[in-house]
Amino acid sequence: MSESSKKDKLSEDKKVIRCIVCPTGCEITAENVDGEVKIIGFGCKRGEEYAKEELFEPKRIVTATMRVEDGFLPIIPVRTEKPIPKESVFEIINELSSIKVKAPIKVGDILVENIHNLEVNVIASRDMPIKT
Repeated sequence: MSESSKKDKLSEDKKVIRCIVCPTGCEITAENVDGEVKIIGFGCKRGEEYAKEELFEPKRIVTATMRVEDGFLPIIPVRTEKPIPKESVFEIINELSSIKVKAPIKVGDILVENIHNLEVNVIASRDMPIKT
């Protein structure tokens, strides 16, 4: 993302976020100072990177449930293998709600490959044996 695009995305003069990278939970401030984005308050390099991502390209891990056919339980918890763009979260949740997978399933099994062409798989978060 270019510097001018970043300046445009930071429409407010000041934005405060809480870092979630580690338990410290630094309060990080991004300010638009004379047309330049300044990030202050981070305690480590990972916090600075988190703040930049959260401000300009926020991503989230999606956790949801999917229906299961022939499973011991009727639903299984699932998640994306890695974070996806925040603006895609609700589309993916809606898609997952319409898919039914077949038991047996092992934790970590890929249930949906390359969801929404984001190069991210949806995986099982628990085992699901067949209903006996």
